[in-house]
Amino acid sequence: MGTYLITGATGGIGAAVAGLLRGRGHDLILTGRSAERLDALAGSLRGGAHAATQVIVTAAAGPAAGNGATGVPAAQPAQPARASIRTVPLDLNEPRRLEAALAMEGLPERLDGLVHAAGHVHLSTVADLEADEWTDHLNVNLVSAAELTRLLLPALRAARGHVVFVNSTAGLRANPDWAAYAASKFGLRALADSLRAEEPGLRVTTVYPGRTATEMQRKVRGQEGKPYEASDFAAPSTVARVLLAALETPRDAVVSDVTVRPG
Repeated sequence: MGTYLITGATGGIGAAVAGLLRGRGHDLILTGRSAERLDALAGSLRGGAHAATQVIVTAAAGPAAGNGATGVPAAQPAQPARASIRTVPLDLNEPRRLEAALAMEGLPERLDGLVHAAGHVHLSTVADLEADEWTDHLNVNLVSAAELTRLLLPALRAARGHVVFVNSTAGLRANPDWAAYAASKFGLRALADSLRAEEPGLRVTTVYPGRTATEMQRKVRGQEGKPYEASDFAAPSTVARVLLAALETPRDAVVSDVTVRPG
């Protein structure tokens, strides 16, 4: 099994990806701003439908291992899979502090996947966007993604790992009121393309979700003055399945870019 670090793990898509990876027995490093929410997520992933699975271990064939002298392997007590879950509180609005924060936690020596699922959005016209709003968007959506990728490159290289950027259809086309968010996502697309060209030993995927039923979308609908109905949008679990399919694509190919729109 592998080790995967997920940013924005307590959000809709991030949490859905964590659940799918946990279900496959991978070790997880969950990051987010709130330690309390991270602990709650980790607790839910350790129990219920995500509880450690049971495996049957059979002893080697032979008189001592089998039923009497028949040589039939005897089933041993079921042992739980021991995938680990770590939580690391990180504030992506402070990219200069990420290196120290990760150093305190201890960087993994090998990392099979890095999933950038965190995001920040606030709708406003260019005329009304002040410098702080631009900085917030760029720090969370772009600069911190670049900095975390830089810091984790040695571990990713060691595992010939996979970096996934959860972008947005706003990273393909900018609309009115979306300038700051779209600019950060256009930049994220450039980051992914450059990383793919610079690091041929890694696989790099950009996922462009359309509107997805998350708390971020609820906030956006409120800013637009429109009602929020989850059924109008793609489910986070659907986007997560597309992302997982990219991660599980055999190594003779890479899903470089994929767009997921509500049906």
